Amino acid sequence: MSLSTNINRVPIAHDRERARDAVSALGLKTGALADLIAGAAGSSFYLSDLLRRDGDWLLEVVDLETEKVRRTFLDETTSLSDGDLAPGLRQLKRRVALYAGLADLGGVWALEDVTGLLTDFASAATDRALKAAVANEIRRKKLPGQTDDDIEVAGGLSVLAMGKMGAGELNYSSDIDLICLYDETRFDSDEYGEARASFVRSVRKMTASLSERTADGYVFRTDLRLRPDASVTPVAISMEAAERYYEAFGRTWERAAFIKASAAAGDLEAGKAFLETLRPFVWRRHLDFAAIQDAHDMRLRIRDHKGLHKAASHLSHDLKLGQGGIREIEFFTQTRQLIAGGRDPDLRVRGTVEGLSVLAAKGWVSSDEASQLAKDYRALREAEHRVQMIADQQTHVLPNTEEEFTRLAYLAGQDPQDYARALEEMFQRVHQLTEGFFAPGSPVHAAPRRAQVSDLNAEIIERWKGYPALRSARAVEIFKRMEPILLDRLAAAARPSEALLNFDGFLAGLPSGVQLFSLFEANPQLLDLVVDIVDTAPGLGQHLARNAPVFDAVIGGGFFSDWPGADGLTKALTQELAGLKDYEARLDRARVWAREWHFRVGVHHLRGIIDANTAGQQYADLATSAVRALWPFVVETFAAKHGPPPGRGAVVIAMGSLGAERLNAASDLDLIVVYDAQGVDTSQGRRPLATRAYYARLTQALVTAISAPTAEGRLYEVDMRLRPSGRQGPVATGFSAFRTYQETEAWTWEHLALTRARVIAGDEALGEEIAGFRKELLAKTRDRKGVFSDVADMRARLAAAKPGGAEFDIKSGPGRLQDIELFAQTGALLRGDGARCLSDQLDAAIEDFELSANEGSTIKAAADLFWTVQSAARLISKDPLTKETTGASAEAFLLRDLGVDSMEELSAEIAKTAEYVAGLIDKTVGPATSGG
Repeated sequence: MSLSTNINRVPIAHDRERARDAVSALGLKTGALADLIAGAAGSSFYLSDLLRRDGDWLLEVVDLETEKVRRTFLDETTSLSDGDLAPGLRQLKRRVALYAGLADLGGVWALEDVTGLLTDFASAATDRALKAAVANEIRRKKLPGQTDDDIEVAGGLSVLAMGKMGAGELNYSSDIDLICLYDETRFDSDEYGEARASFVRSVRKMTASLSERTADGYVFRTDLRLRPDASVTPVAISMEAAERYYEAFGRTWERAAFIKASAAAGDLEAGKAFLETLRPFVWRRHLDFAAIQDAHDMRLRIRDHKGLHKAASHLSHDLKLGQGGIREIEFFTQTRQLIAGGRDPDLRVRGTVEGLSVLAAKGWVSSDEASQLAKDYRALREAEHRVQMIADQQTHVLPNTEEEFTRLAYLAGQDPQDYARALEEMFQRVHQLTEGFFAPGSPVHAAPRRAQVSDLNAEIIERWKGYPALRSARAVEIFKRMEPILLDRLAAAARPSEALLNFDGFLAGLPSGVQLFSLFEANPQLLDLVVDIVDTAPGLGQHLARNAPVFDAVIGGGFFSDWPGADGLTKALTQELAGLKDYEARLDRARVWAREWHFRVGVHHLRGIIDANTAGQQYADLATSAVRALWPFVVETFAAKHGPPPGRGAVVIAMGSLGAERLNAASDLDLIVVYDAQGVDTSQGRRPLATRAYYARLTQALVTAISAPTAEGRLYEVDMRLRPSGRQGPVATGFSAFRTYQETEAWTWEHLALTRARVIAGDEALGEEIAGFRKELLAKTRDRKGVFSDVADMRARLAAAKPGGAEFDIKSGPGRLQDIELFAQTGALLRGDGARCLSDQLDAAIEDFELSANEGSTIKAAADLFWTVQSAARLISKDPLTKETTGASAEAFLLRDLGVDSMEELSAEIAKTAEYVAGLIDKTVGPATSGG
């Protein structure tokens, strides 16, 4: 709001009526200010000291439009001469407080405008004082290697604003919390000592310029104690030393403090760069629920130290540290930011109100909670401002008498009784909204089945104490709180002893426990999930023990949202990888990302949210997107050394199950690479390669990117045996050679494999051309007798290599899944059909072989049966499925969608179906016989 007036200097004197007229002329909205100004003569009221000019009351207003006021004060601060610095800054501070106070009390500015102006002035004053001090050191030649040209960046000295100043939320009477760091890279090693001493003098001089009381008052009280190990370190330390400290000794409260940190003075770019280096320290990669306990302990220590456990009242209550006070909201907001900010950069905001807004938008708090806490935060800060206006003291405590409180209420433009009631209700509301987060009551759960719990094997439970996850006192403390709930969950399992043993395997595999146990304590519903997983699928449970951070995906939002499809997944992963500069970091991130999505598919399948066919499609979408997103970065990295790909480049072709878009939880990837060099013989780069070698090594780079173990494990195993000439052929094939081979040399089995080929990455035009060639090749008329003979021979070879026959081995053996897939591919090849997925290929085979409706429906039902069992079995365990090793929950999962009541019935159904299908295939394409 722009507020101009023709009253430039208005004498108010001690005339209440004239005071009212003057304030009214300014358009201020409350009469309380006029009453206070007129009645404050001879008192210690803060604004009266600022308004006094030559014994008269003066109200000097130029303009209260926020940005104009801000710009004016910042320009005046910057232009102060070194000689006028101390008195000039103090006079400016008084004027800033006057303008902010008038606009605040009059309702002209919002809270953020007031705190923003105070913060901007604090930054400008700090910067001006710092540069004056550094300039003096440079001119005295005490700062090695630095000249007048370096004064603008304070010789490499950067001041970080912490707390309210860092967040742009300063009070009228706030201290300013600063950390002063210098860029040691600007100096030779033998100059470090001299440079440090010079910077220490500069910081002390800066601090004196700001905080010493003179006849003109002071500017800001300055606190340097938030620096690393403040009791033993100088007031200015190197950025390298600070970084080492935080990496080795940084605590949760320091992480929380850096949420609000900003570069405020001196070398701003160096300060920003340092904050970026601290990003991994502040923002943990995984959800950090352990921060809740740390923050809660900190709150209790503060209350114990200050004696602030008393009930809230409108008298003598600490607005900042007391129950339901400002710090409660700040801790609530910052702790939730710490929990999830490592995964979601949008949460990395400095302001408290802004933080609440983003947390609500991301679903970490309800919109009603965020709105109420933001409203209460503003009201508490405004009350804090009124308290500090009264005597310019750094206090947050409400008056201790009703008379003094009445004065405060009038300053706030409130009826005293209404204001007292509103404050007390607010304290209670804030305490209730925040306390449940830091110190929740016992989670709601079913009453423990004590008889069953007592039946659990005490020896197994006792040995948990020796596991790595429980080696720290803190982990033991958290685990003890959640252990009764955990045992209740295990006792409720279909076979409690079996569930306990499976959970024991999970717990034994955990390398550490604090983070995961904190996650369970804050989200008790996850205990149900983990017990369900380890009880149903011990193999997945073991995977979880090694990769517990995948639980982040469950809590992080979107876990139960709609499936984004291969295109959506590719876009998401590409954006994440593009945000990283290091190639190894990209490989690690791809593994973490894929693992979380892989976990989601498995959990959805386990819980019955999706069926086996949907799970197969989603696993394939995930693998497709991983290869598609990684390929450009593999090419980019390889090309940096050896030059861009010669010719049109290459494409990655998915074969086998990935080409058919149906994978299970343990599938590897069948891939081949085809390139078109367009006659170019070598690459053009720092280390050029012959074209054939270039694409062979590029292909190997892709395989390594996907399958090599990094710090985050493997992405997928890769199988390239389906390339032309198999193991004997080159790992990458030129398109012309690929075409010639497929047309003149390829065996029938290679054309059968081609029925499921799908281009998933690489040059789009080349991919379309290869897809067109595949379609033309498959459409050619075939020698049916020759195809049948070759297929019979293939069936015989497969039967000899993998005879199958195990009770629940539904992949290998006559009439089982592999046999059905070969039958479907044969039909698609003879039909000249370009279909890739099993269902469509079966339709082609049924039509080509003229099967009856009953035969067609039976073989398709068999394919569904076998795939359902295969998909479930691979989720349960990578080991062969047997009736003896399958637990009760796993049995229930297997039988859930199959319409059978027992494992015996399922075994009989598998055997009966396989026998029928084998006979049908023998009748159609001929029995399995060796051609030679």
